[in-house]
Amino acid sequence: MAKTSGLGWTTCSVDDSAGTVRAIINDVTNLQFATPRADWNVTGIDKSAMERQLLLADFSITLNVVFNPAANQSHDVFKTVPSTSVPRTTTLTVASKTLAGELLYTDYPLSRSDSGELTAAVPGVLADGNVPTWA
Repeated sequence: MAKTSGLGWTTCSVDDSAGTVRAIINDVTNLQFATPRADWNVTGIDKSAMERQLLLADFSITLNVVFNPAANQSHDVFKTVPSTSVPRTTTLTVASKTLAGELLYTDYPLSRSDSGELTAAVPGVLADGNVPTWA
């Protein structure tokens, strides 16, 4: 596959608290996500370098969103985060490659800057024990 930029995302959707998929791609200004694996140090005393084995997989994300109180947009999706622990299907697609997972969003921290922007950096973590994989 050819090299590509991070432009042209086609999907950024998160279930609302009722389990309905909501496309919030237009409210997300940027995001960070990671799919790390834990590792186990199994180095014997006969070694001069590290030996490791991979353990559990994980997934975390932070969606940076613009406050949008319109129906079915980012505020509707995240406003119940402080009061519920409902896993949300989260789907990202860029360059025809999709990564999806069941996530718990742990905070909805709205921030109003001194110049007037109202935004949130919404963190999510893996909820269901299934390894997120690119499709």
